[in-house]
Amino acid sequence: MKILICNDDGYQAPGLVALHAALKDVGEVEVVAPEHNNSAKSNALTLHSPLYVTQAHNGFRYVNGTPADCVHVALTGLLDYRPDLIVSGINNGANMGDDTIYSGTVGAAMEGYLFGIPAIAFSQVEKGWAHIDDAARIARELVLYMTRHHTTDGAHWLLNVNIPNRPYAELKPPKVCRLGRRHAAEKVISQASPHGQTMYWIGAAGPARDGAEGTDFHATAQGHVSLTPLQVDLTDHDALGFWTQAASQLARGEG
Repeated sequence: MKILICNDDGYQAPGLVALHAALKDVGEVEVVAPEHNNSAKSNALTLHSPLYVTQAHNGFRYVNGTPADCVHVALTGLLDYRPDLIVSGINNGANMGDDTIYSGTVGAAMEGYLFGIPAIAFSQVEKGWAHIDDAARIARELVLYMTRHHTTDGAHWLLNVNIPNRPYAELKPPKVCRLGRRHAAEKVISQASPHGQTMYWIGAAGPARDGAEGTDFHATAQGHVSLTPLQVDLTDHDALGFWTQAASQLARGEG
């Protein structure tokens, strides 16, 4: 098993260090991660400035770019082999509901998925790294399960995993969930810059709007590890009929 590890909190983040420690004897493990924190960078690629790869003292390699850059560079030139699995995380905070659209952690995993490689994004529900070794133990168990059951053989999928910040013995069994939804984010925070200009900081994420049973929000609140399979197809299939009819009317000049 060849595993590529990435994250969005940077190559020195405790979550990445714990994840590597948990997986280093599961297979042939390589780390290519961002140099700095790149939270909320989603699937962004750096196209207008050069990227550099540097090796840290512990053998990790880091890139002066986004999480998706790291995986993209690794898969298209840095590595001389194709990984069997991409593992991203462990993120400092939840990636549930609408967060997955913005998440650099999910973005790194998704980049691998777009290359046809199975990928997992791991996150802890609360910030602060409490019980990070217990979360890493859960990640190890999931990866070992996939190894034993050959779920990475010839298939590609994208799995989003959120782990409550609890001791291992207090974590409830994994539960497969759909994504919940959040309310709109809080208002931006405005401040005056030293030069007299108004600067803005993005506000905090809103509370859960749809945290009903069956969602990732509900499962993790109950102490379960949430597992959500994701897909990239953003097509609104239910609306195709409506828009097909509208396009036909427009084509006939019935606007």
